[in-house]
Amino acid sequence: MKSRALAAAALLLATLPAAHSQELQAGKPIRMIVGLSAGGGTDVMARLVAAKMSENMKANVIVENKAGGNFIPALRELTGSPADGHTLFFISTSTLITQPLHQPDYPFDLTKLTPITQVATGPLILVVKNQLGIKTLKELVDRAKKEPGKLTFGAGGGTGSSLYFATELLKSKAGININIANYKGAGPALNDLLGGHIDGMFDAMPVMAPQAKDGKVTPLAVTSAMRSKALPDVPTIKESGYPDYEMSGWFGILAPAGTPPAIAQKLRDEVAKAVADAGAIKILDSQGMEPLATQPGEWAKYLKSELDVYTKIIKDANIKP
Repeated sequence: MKSRALAAAALLLATLPAAHSQELQAGKPIRMIVGLSAGGGTDVMARLVAAKMSENMKANVIVENKAGGNFIPALRELTGSPADGHTLFFISTSTLITQPLHQPDYPFDLTKLTPITQVATGPLILVVKNQLGIKTLKELVDRAKKEPGKLTFGAGGGTGSSLYFATELLKSKAGININIANYKGAGPALNDLLGGHIDGMFDAMPVMAPQAKDGKVTPLAVTSAMRSKALPDVPTIKESGYPDYEMSGWFGILAPAGTPPAIAQKLRDEVAKAVADAGAIKILDSQGMEPLATQPGEWAKYLKSELDVYTKIIKDANIKP
């Protein structure tokens, strides 16, 4: 009877779902979903972190782009995956803003997912094509008022992204009329900007800071409270005449709801190692990004506070998708 009981217990343990394990499965790849197209700031940051994690963990951390649909396809992919730590969602401010902008119809609540860590933070940057001949934010506003509806800005990530939101906020604060062309990611928008098909755009620093340094675009202002060390000659929007304009761009990682705390902590610790790497720090510094790797609980609180902030801004400014 004892041997039969032991055999039954062993069979029960063997058939328990993998998600109940408190450890990552050795050798099993980790999928890092990005809800935007390749080439944008979120994608660039995700690939940097994934590459360093792969080196440190001796396992494949694979970035998968699942763009479009207001991040809903990416979130469906995440929430339909096992809560075993092997499927992650690398998000940016855009992902968060989409939720309150499309309420009450948005089908997901990011605060219900398992927090891993806030990876890094930094400003957005406003740039225009060189052919426009504009060098300052004042000149841009003057041109937009003189020629209302003529300028077109790209919004990587489309309606509800932080880049769309930053443009709408500028339109509201400056009282200008600028067309917004939506893109599945900042990469395609940047290609059109460099090709002269659109006039300007907001973007995250990881992609746009190198473009500005190389003289491929004209930087006008950054959205943070202080100037960026990566581009110290570029003023803030605040000091350019709009003292109540401030936005931070950030990146973070979420996992499916129900992911065991031990696995979430292990993943956070691996991200911390990745962004503490000397090579990664050098890249982040050049892009004007500050590495963070916050603890899961701290990240959860920040995510909720940011959701409250943007919900209020959207309501007060009457921003519509």
